[in-house]
Amino acid sequence: MRAGSPRLLREINDRAAIEALLQRGAMTRSELEAIIGLSKPATAQLLTRLEQDGAVVRDGLRGGSRGPRAQLWAVNGGLAHVAAVDLTPSHADIVVADVTGAILVEHQAKLPTGGGPDVVLAFADAVREVVGRAGLTPARLCAIVVGSPGAVNPADGHLGFAPHLPGWEGFDMPGRLRELFDAPVTVENDVNLVALEEMAAGRATGVEDFVLLWLSLGIGSAVVINRRLLRGATGGAGEIDWMRVPDLATADTGIDRTGVRLGNLLGSPTVVKLARAHGLPARNAWTAVRKALASGEEGKPFLTDLARRIATGVAGVVSVVDPQLVLLAGETGQAGGEELCELVAAELHRLVVPRTPVAPTLVTGNPVRSGALHSALALAREKVFGLTAATAEPFRGSPRPA
Repeated sequence: MRAGSPRLLREINDRAAIEALLQRGAMTRSELEAIIGLSKPATAQLLTRLEQDGAVVRDGLRGGSRGPRAQLWAVNGGLAHVAAVDLTPSHADIVVADVTGAILVEHQAKLPTGGGPDVVLAFADAVREVVGRAGLTPARLCAIVVGSPGAVNPADGHLGFAPHLPGWEGFDMPGRLRELFDAPVTVENDVNLVALEEMAAGRATGVEDFVLLWLSLGIGSAVVINRRLLRGATGGAGEIDWMRVPDLATADTGIDRTGVRLGNLLGSPTVVKLARAHGLPARNAWTAVRKALASGEEGKPFLTDLARRIATGVAGVVSVVDPQLVLLAGETGQAGGEELCELVAAELHRLVVPRTPVAPTLVTGNPVRSGALHSALALAREKVFGLTAATAEPFRGSPRPA
């Protein structure tokens, strides 16, 4: 045991150095020394060892006002590459990056919308084309992570809860993609990836338990307990679109008050109807919310009715989980901002005992693709450097069925 201790210490120090360089970018020897706490000679030896192994490379010089310029060191991005994809019914948003997270190429490809086997082949061709622009083939990728609507059943790899994604149901989805790409592929629910991204770089960086509600054309949710995603026995945890709830809105939009699918209350088409009932015509839910906020007190009744619907949807989850935080995501949640969140919190507190705060998510852009990229990088860094994700659950994706 003692004979192996120096080697073990070297491995620990090497990983600490790699992790520091990945988090902060290129650094000088003295900067790295201060972070990992080694002596000057030990840090120099460490860098020499990592350079010989190909793990780090010299990355230019940093000039100072006085004295010689200092050598910069960086992780060798060419050691591994990953791809991340946000898959929707109409397109695939694809990004390829090296192991440092540097983006090499990104592209949004249109997909056929009629369903059938052609859509899977078109998707594979699109990924190959984008990966090819980076000078790679899918087989050379260390990890491919696909964010998809619905949920993949870990028992058989079949995609469920996604009738709006024709052509992707009835077969082992991750297994089929692995065959097409000859590379490691994992498929994760798109809203789960948004939650992972919020843990990595958003409002949930220091939160152990939270619920994220996605409000857009449709709805979805993710539940995180002890910084681990709750996926459920069939992968369908968080698929609250199908949950039946009453409509507590005061305005009548023809919704059955005794119980209806939550997706029929909070999807964009029905939110547009609710806005029109309050005299706010709009083409989609997030436009209606922005109009209501801009109109001040005149828009408050619509926002309050919308908040009642949202609170009704998350009340059961909050009662069971008692999370630290509820996050509103998606175009509608982002449009509502803090004001809509305050209204939702007030309505939620009338329905449940926990006084859970409600807040909008912080991550902007395409959080599904960003979450997929963070997850792919976590997989690649574990394979190449032995690092485990410190900001969220290490991403495993959907395993190949037995």
